[in-house]
Amino acid sequence: MDMSGERLIEAPREKVWAALNDPEVLKSCIPGCETVEKVSDTELKATAAVKLGPIAARFAGKVLLSDLDPPNGYTISGEGQGGVAGFAKGGAKVALLPDESGTRLSYTVNAQIGGKMAQLGARLIDSTAKQYAETFFTRFAAIVAPPEPVPEAVAEPAAGNLPVERPAAHLVREDHDTDPSNPHYFGLPLGVLIAAGVAVVAVGITLIKFFH
Repeated sequence: MDMSGERLIEAPREKVWAALNDPEVLKSCIPGCETVEKVSDTELKATAAVKLGPIAARFAGKVLLSDLDPPNGYTISGEGQGGVAGFAKGGAKVALLPDESGTRLSYTVNAQIGGKMAQLGARLIDSTAKQYAETFFTRFAAIVAPPEPVPEAVAEPAAGNLPVERPAAHLVREDHDTDPSNPHYFGLPLGVLIAAGVAVVAVGITLIKFFH
């Protein structure tokens, strides 16, 4: 399974990095994620409950970081085991770029699955991965770029001038075939890898997908 895409998050890059480096934030954003544990400066362990069509399983997996180039990008690789449900492994390249409207996050994911999950077909796997990614980015945006509170007393807007709500995370592009100076960060790659469907793939994404 291949997946690539871009997301525009309406928050400064520093704030995005800080949130992606917070295990509790990742746990809250990654669908089905149960635990995220730091093993070393370049390795994480995670567990997640994953449902892919008629198959439901609990995966345990690990994530490794390489080609670190903070705060520009890196490579993440991971694998997970889900018992009789099968296994998953994959990798992703992630980039975090400044944008006039906030932060532009781009990712390219390549993942493989085996066992019963692999028998479900590419269409179901791709659609599930897309749902995981959408859920992750929606939850993440709500944390790093929550909507501004509405004042208790506001004048009635004139007709034709009604405010339009905008999501904090915008899908810029998505294709199918997951303190930046601090070296101890894992959020972005884990979250993206899990969210991109390696969560279904590598942690069992959990495993972006975590930054993943």
